[in-house]
Amino acid sequence: MKNTKADIFQCGKELFSKKGFKETNISNITKAVGIGTGTFYNYYSSKEELFMEIYMAENEELKKSILKSIDPNADPLYLVRELLLLNLKGMNSNPILKEWYNKDVFNKIEQHFREEKGLESLDFMYSGFLEFVKKWQADGKMRKDIDSELIMAIFTAIITIETHKEEIGLRYFPQIIDYLTEFTIKGLTDC
Repeated sequence: MKNTKADIFQCGKELFSKKGFKETNISNITKAVGIGTGTFYNYYSSKEELFMEIYMAENEELKKSILKSIDPNADPLYLVRELLLLNLKGMNSNPILKEWYNKDVFNKIEQHFREEKGLESLDFMYSGFLEFVKKWQADGKMRKDIDSELIMAIFTAIITIETHKEEIGLRYFPQIIDYLTEFTIKGLTDC
């Protein structure tokens, strides 16, 4: 039996990977699946909704891959640096996740998705790493006077800076990320 939603998802993923978000349209997807445009709208309200579902799935796969490759008992500074590096490599090697850096495209997609699904539906970053923060706090390796979710928001801010590297300046950008990470972790681990 044909699973039309899964077929739309898979074809959308392939087309977004090959052509990018802007160059892929619903007609491309429906032709590849062999369905009419109206059928597409039975499953997704828009191209943006489909893309965000694919983006979130790809992001989740990247998170799982990173978690499998790291030592959760490593020093917090080393671990956070490693997480940031693996995240950056993963984002840059995946054409769908790489759309994050196309600000015009991603701002439009994110806004559309927020309006349809609400803020709680967006978990782009690494809230899955919240358990690390809680463990570090419990072990006395990280400040307990700062809420663990606020600490995750700080890490998210560091990751998000990547989308502004041209504005900050490419010459020093890698060093800036490294120092921001170091200063942040040292401030958070000063127990």
